[in-house]
Amino acid sequence: MNKLLPELEQRFSAMFADLARGDDLPPAQRLRCEGLMEAVVLQGLAPGAAVDELMDERYRQAFGRSLCADFGDNWRAFFPFPQIPAMARRAPVYPSTND
Repeated sequence: MNKLLPELEQRFSAMFADLARGDDLPPAQRLRCEGLMEAVVLQGLAPGAAVDELMDERYRQAFGRSLCADFGDNWRAFFPFPQIPAMARRAPVYPSTND
């Protein structure tokens, strides 16, 4: 049995769970996952659309809504495969002066 798909699923789950809790996501963690996505497709284990479906399932599990709900129906146009739309929430910013 190939271990790439279960590993990819676990990484999606961990990344999106961290982001849903409000934790930061190190860029290296996202980039390694994107490389694994590409490896899955290059090895012929799954097409890109199936990888996107798996990512969307894990995203829904963490956030309770789909990637399309948060990034629009055409989110892949802005995040071409294998990019993952995984960003931490913006930090609150408070003005330091009255200006």
